[in-house]
Amino acid sequence: MSKKFLYLLGILLAMLLGTWMYPDECCANEEKQGTDEKIMDVTASGNSFQLQGNGFDYKTNQNLKFLNDDSNLLNPISDSINIGIVKLKEFLDQSPNQKLLITGYATSLEKNTTSFENLGFARAENIKNYFVTMGIPKEKFTTDGKIIDSWKRSGDTLLGPAKYQFISTEATSNDNKWNSLRDSINANPLVLYFKTNQINIQLNQEEAAKIATIQRYLEKVPDSKISAIGHTDNVGSPENNMILGQERADFAKRYLIKKGIDETKIISTSKGQTEPIADNESAEGKAKNRRTVITINK
Repeated sequence: MSKKFLYLLGILLAMLLGTWMYPDECCANEEKQGTDEKIMDVTASGNSFQLQGNGFDYKTNQNLKFLNDDSNLLNPISDSINIGIVKLKEFLDQSPNQKLLITGYATSLEKNTTSFENLGFARAENIKNYFVTMGIPKEKFTTDGKIIDSWKRSGDTLLGPAKYQFISTEATSNDNKWNSLRDSINANPLVLYFKTNQINIQLNQEEAAKIATIQRYLEKVPDSKISAIGHTDNVGSPENNMILGQERADFAKRYLIKKGIDETKIISTSKGQTEPIADNESAEGKAKNRRTVITINK
């Protein structure tokens, strides 16, 4: 067999092998391209900070940033973003019926160590709070949080995991969604339990999460109020227990105010020992009666 024949045979085999492998490589490239495009559809908002709608339009290539698993804004905040917030304040000052809905996002792989229902909601709250430090009243905002599969990032930093939407305040006050949330809160109210003669406690994570939900409702329904009612067991005189119940209710009120809830929205009262929910003849029953119950009035 001549060298020339072997050389031609090698070329032919190389061509056949290339033809056989190319379709798989082509399809793989197409599949990869489709995956990249799908991710970019979800994460496109990370490219820029945008406030658009209802006659307002501002955009900058800079954006707010968050570390993975974290709800706190990364500093420093770009000057171009601050300029947009100042312009937003001017617009909202002149638009009494307009509010800004901030929807924060977190990925499904991130851990939520906050007291909020999800990390996206905690991020939205932190963005809102920053806007408030720039002079915009907190009543001009409503917040929401969502969990998604992915978001645009640089290393362990998420780029702008939030979207902004202008909404009418007239559309939020009678929204059935918030009526349902109120009913849900009242059906499973926040109850704080106290030891004998105790008027201060340390709230656990579940209790703090319920307060965050209550705070969310209050922000959505401007004329809403909450009630904190203090109760006691039957140890001591009825007169002293009425005072003790009020002190427990006032503790809850102070805690709520410290969490950012307007003092005028909180009504704290005492029932003393007059409304037990369990038998005061047992230690277990007494423990259930030493409580403060927090509910939505309207």
